[in-house]
Amino acid sequence: MTIARIVGILLIAAGVAGLVMGSFSYTQDTEAVKLGPLELSVKQEKTVPVPVWASVGAIVVGVGLLLVGGKKG
Repeated sequence: MTIARIVGILLIAAGVAGLVMGSFSYTQDTEAVKLGPLELSVKQEKTVPVPVWASVGAIVVGVGLLLVGGKKG
Protein backbone atom coordinates (compact mmCIF):
# COMPACT_ATOMS: atom_id res chain seq x y z
CA MET A 1 0.00 0.00 0.00
CA THR A 2 1.45 3.34 -1.00
CA ILE A 3 1.56 6.47 1.12
CA ALA A 4 -0.97 8.16 -1.17
CA ARG A 5 -3.50 5.39 -0.50
CA ILE A 6 -2.94 5.58 3.27
CA VAL A 7 -3.38 9.37 3.26
CA GLY A 8 -6.49 8.96 1.08
CA ILE A 9 -8.05 6.51 3.52
CA LEU A 10 -7.24 8.81 6.46
CA LEU A 11 -8.78 11.80 4.67
CA ILE A 12 -11.94 9.86 3.88
CA ALA A 13 -12.23 8.72 7.50
CA ALA A 14 -11.69 12.28 8.79
CA GLY A 15 -14.26 13.65 6.33
CA VAL A 16 -16.89 11.10 7.32
CA ALA A 17 -16.20 11.76 11.02
CA GLY A 18 -16.58 15.49 10.41
CA LEU A 19 -19.93 14.98 8.70
CA VAL A 20 -21.23 12.62 11.38
CA MET A 21 -20.04 14.53 14.45
CA GLY A 22 -20.41 18.10 13.19
CA SER A 23 -18.18 19.55 15.91
CA PHE A 24 -15.70 18.59 18.59
CA SER A 25 -15.16 19.84 22.13
CA TYR A 26 -12.12 20.22 24.32
CA THR A 27 -11.44 21.52 27.82
CA GLN A 28 -9.02 24.36 28.40
CA ASP A 29 -7.48 25.00 31.82
CA THR A 30 -6.62 28.61 32.57
CA GLU A 31 -4.95 29.97 35.66
CA ALA A 32 -7.29 32.62 37.05
CA VAL A 33 -5.55 33.73 40.25
CA LYS A 34 -2.26 32.82 41.88
CA LEU A 35 -1.88 34.40 45.30
CA GLY A 36 0.97 32.88 47.29
CA PRO A 37 0.24 29.21 47.95
CA LEU A 38 -3.36 29.57 46.73
CA GLU A 39 -4.02 28.96 43.08
CA LEU A 40 -7.39 29.13 41.37
CA SER A 41 -7.90 27.73 37.92
CA VAL A 42 -10.85 27.79 35.57
CA LYS A 43 -11.84 24.99 33.21
CA GLN A 44 -13.63 26.10 30.08
CA GLU A 45 -15.19 23.73 27.59
CA LYS A 46 -14.84 24.99 24.04
CA THR A 47 -16.65 23.65 20.99
CA VAL A 48 -15.23 23.92 17.48
CA PRO A 49 -17.65 23.39 14.59
CA VAL A 50 -16.41 21.40 11.59
CA PRO A 51 -17.59 23.03 8.34
CA VAL A 52 -19.49 20.75 5.96
CA TRP A 53 -17.41 21.99 3.01
CA ALA A 54 -14.19 20.91 4.76
CA SER A 55 -15.57 17.42 5.43
CA VAL A 56 -16.80 16.99 1.87
CA GLY A 57 -13.52 18.36 0.53
CA ALA A 58 -11.53 15.86 2.59
CA ILE A 59 -13.66 13.01 1.24
CA VAL A 60 -13.25 14.19 -2.37
CA VAL A 61 -9.47 14.59 -2.03
CA GLY A 62 -9.25 11.20 -0.28
CA VAL A 63 -11.14 9.47 -3.07
CA GLY A 64 -8.93 11.23 -5.62
CA LEU A 65 -5.81 10.00 -3.86
CA LEU A 66 -7.17 6.46 -3.79
CA LEU A 67 -7.92 6.54 -7.52
CA VAL A 68 -4.73 8.28 -8.66
CA GLY A 69 -2.42 6.88 -5.96
CA GLY A 70 -2.99 3.32 -7.09
CA LYS A 71 -1.87 3.90 -10.67
CA LYS A 72 1.66 2.90 -11.54
CA GLY A 73 3.25 4.93 -14.30
